[in-house]
Amino acid sequence: MLVTALAVLALAFSLDLAVGEPPNRVHPVAWFGRLAGAFDRDWGGDERRQRRIGVAVAAVLPLWLAAVAVAAVFAATLVAPVLGALTAALVLYCSTSLRLLLGLSGSVIAATETDLERARERLRGLAGRDAADLSPAHIRSAAVESAAENLSDGFVAAAIPFAVLAPVSLPAAAGVAAWVKGVNTLDSMLGYRSKPIGTASARLDDLVMWIPARLTAVCLAIAAADLGALSRARRWARVPSSPNSGWPMATLACARSIRLEKPGAYVLDDRPGVALPTVRDGERALATVRIGAVVAVLTAATLAIVIAVALATVRSGAIVAIGSVVGFSSAEPVMLERLASSSLDLAGTRSNYLPSEKGWI
Repeated sequence: MLVTALAVLALAFSLDLAVGEPPNRVHPVAWFGRLAGAFDRDWGGDERRQRRIGVAVAAVLPLWLAAVAVAAVFAATLVAPVLGALTAALVLYCSTSLRLLLGLSGSVIAATETDLERARERLRGLAGRDAADLSPAHIRSAAVESAAENLSDGFVAAAIPFAVLAPVSLPAAAGVAAWVKGVNTLDSMLGYRSKPIGTASARLDDLVMWIPARLTAVCLAIAAADLGALSRARRWARVPSSPNSGWPMATLACARSIRLEKPGAYVLDDRPGVALPTVRDGERALATVRIGAVVAVLTAATLAIVIAVALATVRSGAIVAIGSVVGFSSAEPVMLERLASSSLDLAGTRSNYLPSEKGWI
């Protein structure tokens, strides 16, 4: 199971790097987004009614997406285990995004030097802020902020729980990755202060992204070879209104000694002498995000190995314990392990128990 889990992780990440995101017309997350969009309307009644409906939306829609993923992987596995593994890899591939994030961020940063209007236009695909009056440096800041935050939301948040569950159950791993992506998608679409229906989605996203945001900060600090950036980032990590996004953004700002700023909202690493990013600063920051993604992949693989080894140890201990209880000798745990793994050839051993002339029972 461990080899399968690692192969699935490798295939999913390789697909993202080689192909990028599927077109919207065939992207399951885009389909889910259209479904969620149907709930983004005035349901009548007061704000309290809107919030109650929002609770139902936040509870049901991500679970529905997870159920579809679980069913797809389970059904594919019944046909052929290899097909089940491929389906799980496709679910993880559709639940994460790295190549598009880095490519779009890089194009925005490069365009600030050659075509400012193009940079402003492309920034809309990364950050939900009005870019009309932003300076080139502030546009680069927005691109770097988005790269750091979305490394957490769009990559680490789904990859890590998938890796933890993959050695146990591929359908469950696919389900949790899809659920996380559903929660994050609802927050992106509905989680605004002006939309009471999105309050529950926003709060659920805050809860789900708590660990991924901080783990991403650690990955970025390792990528920058500056673990001290984590302690320095504490000063600014809580400045943004989100309880999570500040951690990867502030860590990246401190690790690369750049000022990141959303005008009128927050400033990260505003120490004297620290300036908004130049084009070169932006490129270095994106390189750190790229290396941070590699660190996250290695972390995911390590977690899968640890879980698999722990399961094997527990299973082996249980087999020996059962053997001692029922009175097997110390020479017989191997037979128990073969029985537990269903690898015992009954056809080859039936002569030990039945006279050959009696045939099968």
